[in-house]
Amino acid sequence: MGTPPTSPRATGVVATLAFAGTTAAIMQTLVTPLIADLPKILNSTPSNTAWVITVTLLVAAVCVPVTGRLGDLLGKRRMLLACSVPLIAGSVVCALSSSVVPMIVGRGLQGVGMGMVPLGIALLRDVIPAARLSSSIALVSASMGIGGGLGLPIAAAVAQYANWRVLFWGSAALAVVIALLIWFLIPDVPPAAKGQRFDAPGAIGLGVGLVCLLLAVSKGAEWGWGSGTTLGLFAAAVVVLLAWGVWETRTRDPLVDLRTTARPRVLLTNAASLFVGFGMYAGMLIVPQLLQFPEETGYGLGQSMLAAGLWMAPGGIMMMLVSPLGGKLTDARGPKFTLVCGILVIAAGYGLSLALMGSAWGLMLVLMVTSSGVGLAYGAMPALIMSSVPLSETAAANGFNTLMRSLGTSVGAAVVGVVLSQNVVTLGGYSITSEDGFRTALITGGGVALVAAVIAALIPAVRTKTPEGARATGDRADTPEQTTV
Repeated sequence: MGTPPTSPRATGVVATLAFAGTTAAIMQTLVTPLIADLPKILNSTPSNTAWVITVTLLVAAVCVPVTGRLGDLLGKRRMLLACSVPLIAGSVVCALSSSVVPMIVGRGLQGVGMGMVPLGIALLRDVIPAARLSSSIALVSASMGIGGGLGLPIAAAVAQYANWRVLFWGSAALAVVIALLIWFLIPDVPPAAKGQRFDAPGAIGLGVGLVCLLLAVSKGAEWGWGSGTTLGLFAAAVVVLLAWGVWETRTRDPLVDLRTTARPRVLLTNAASLFVGFGMYAGMLIVPQLLQFPEETGYGLGQSMLAAGLWMAPGGIMMMLVSPLGGKLTDARGPKFTLVCGILVIAAGYGLSLALMGSAWGLMLVLMVTSSGVGLAYGAMPALIMSSVPLSETAAANGFNTLMRSLGTSVGAAVVGVVLSQNVVTLGGYSITSEDGFRTALITGGGVALVAAVIAALIPAVRTKTPEGARATGDRADTPEQTTV
């Protein structure tokens, strides 16, 4: 393991990795303001242009665990630089696109860059002094949510006042800046799993299984949940992922060590991550619609896309402010305590939403509360994971945890979509979601958050750690009394 850098350099490392994560997340929301205009821009059908969003999700889900494992094998700095290449290339391809196929290709390349976040979190364990580790992990981990919260208003403003291609030229420039910062500021740490083999069959099996699962989840509403295509994909996902699991338990150097993943502390953290991802994304889907629905409905607030994004922006800012505080809470009480607190704050935000959904300022307050909870939870989950896995598996384990969050957001999007589509009223000859539909979706999000809190409360505590062990693993005891001094 490398020597921890001095304080000024450590600050540069953390800032670079947080900026990289935020930018990668912004690229996910980049096309949101363009959704309605994409068929015209790309001269295609709405069903075809929907792949501009779906492909990023699919590629990110497949690549995140793979890039994490390659980071353990080849070096995390090297893989961070490698991830910046498709970010730049994808942005340029999208900026030059005039049809749907190259746009989908470019968006797929951008999805590869999502691997930066778990790589960055794992790298912190190698190079950041123990006293700053928890707060640094919290900030870099929360950068995914920060980017999502800030990306929408930024993208909406650019799309409204400039040519849409500026969005992608801007993202290309940001990706170049990130690559330069990584090159000059991130130290090169020897690979923790040097000498082990890359599990290519495992990577292919996981990729195929995830693509089948996510396609069924994300396209089920469009294709029909009972259609042969959707059911066939679900069945294929089950078969392939079961076969993948058998392979991973028998190969010498697995892509994901399922024995480590099956440890109660890791397993329950990943399970909680799935539900937290659901809880976070449900609100991000519901609030923009409430803000933009016409006032004639009696419950819509009639805001433009830009105005809605600006009302939502304080949520991203709160996440940025709360994340370092979450790191301090983790140092004082342990990551499990921080995770449970964060999830309960998310649930409280959903509770507030039922009373405050009638005004823009009320929804802004709701997002500030839920985003604060997400900031606490997202910072605690990697700390729990890294305290429970060997140093040679930190990037792969964080990649798998990031995958669990992404699966949660995908399932959340599907479930919320079903709830909203099943509760409609007719206005001006069009069917739109009813007020009861929005309330039901908000209650669902709050209920899922409470389930996540119960799961997190069951995570076993770390009983003892010597100072040397804590420094080597980045662990924190779950209560001050459990820390050995």
